[in-house]
Amino acid sequence: MITVKPGKLNKGDLIGVVSPASSIADSSRIESGVRYLERLGYSVRVGDHVGKVHGYLAGDDADRLSDLQGMFTDTRVKAVVCIRGGYGTSRLLSWINYRLVARNPKILVGFSDITALQLALLRRCGLITFHGPMLGVEMANTIDPFTEEMFWILVSSTTKIGKVAFPASSSLISLHGGRAVGRLIGGNLSMMTTLMGTHFLPDMRGSVLCIEEIDEEPYRIDRMLTHLRNAAVLDKVSAIIAGQFTDCLPKDSSKPSLTVEEVLAESAKRLAKPFLANLPFGHIPLKVTLPIGLKVRVDADAGAMEFLEAAVR
Repeated sequence: MITVKPGKLNKGDLIGVVSPASSIADSSRIESGVRYLERLGYSVRVGDHVGKVHGYLAGDDADRLSDLQGMFTDTRVKAVVCIRGGYGTSRLLSWINYRLVARNPKILVGFSDITALQLALLRRCGLITFHGPMLGVEMANTIDPFTEEMFWILVSSTTKIGKVAFPASSSLISLHGGRAVGRLIGGNLSMMTTLMGTHFLPDMRGSVLCIEEIDEEPYRIDRMLTHLRNAAVLDKVSAIIAGQFTDCLPKDSSKPSLTVEEVLAESAKRLAKPFLANLPFGHIPLKVTLPIGLKVRVDADAGAMEFLEAAVR
């Protein structure tokens, strides 16, 4: 896989803000996120249609697409930060001008529903993007110091991080030992699963699959992992790292169920490849930013992950 690194971010650069999925109920969070970026010394351009509402979407498809592509067209914009996830990003994938993006590679940041866009940009443009903090979520609050420091280092430094120094509060779990090297591909498990059979899922051969989820029952996690296995996706990966599965509990506690931890353990045993779980990424305040498409090394015996190159140029 040939990848393209976006240019690094410098103080004073212009950051674009878009909402390609759902709208945000409290618009003051957008203002808070913008002020956060400005306090750090960046200029901000908010998409022309940000703030619109179309049912569960942040405006209709044409408006959300216009804002997104407008940021890649604008040569002043050096990075694009999504406001939130929710739903709707996948509706845009067939309409994106990927040649435009490829000609103007930029930092793109988000997670959750934004996974669909990140995987499509990796598949169609080779663009490395960032599974990290969003403007209307982490940046609108008092951002966790670890989350903040790692994110800004990744997008502003051309020096590789090397071994990731996970916070002391993190308790990584090795579900299957071993070591592997590959490009980091994945994000939200539901979004990745929905891209199966489309032209937007990257080549998974030799990759390090990263997965996280929110508000899905254990049997649904099981079903998605089973689907990836039956589609031979899991056969192709070199290793798996699992983040947080937030609020992924049975809806009816009176009925028997496996836990998510048991589902992951069974999958790891069957897969028999390096498998690290409980990493700090996903729908949590304290998170590791993951550069999607970056070459990494995973040591499931030592509970370690190493970024083998810088994420920006």
